[in-house]
Amino acid sequence: MPGPRKQAPPPLQVDTARVVLAGIAVWVVALVVLLVLGDRVDRLWTWTCVAAIALALLGLGIMRWQQSKDPSAPHRSQARGGPLRRGRSSDDA
Repeated sequence: MPGPRKQAPPPLQVDTARVVLAGIAVWVVALVVLLVLGDRVDRLWTWTCVAAIALALLGLGIMRWQQSKDPSAPHRSQARGGPLRRGRSSDDA
């Protein structure tokens, strides 16, 4: 017989634009490394980085457009205040 179920924790407020920008930064670093390596790597990887950056920028634009159309969506200032990790603090002990 299963025990009592725990309630699901509330969803975290995440600044998705910041997450996308971090991903773009990673792809830009990969692109720079591939450009430095030059002809020692297949050009397919270079175009993969370019496509990923372009699609991420497109997605970022769409996200911002959707947020501007939806007044009930949380704005960046509201998303920054939430905790990113859950754990025991010194007050819980």
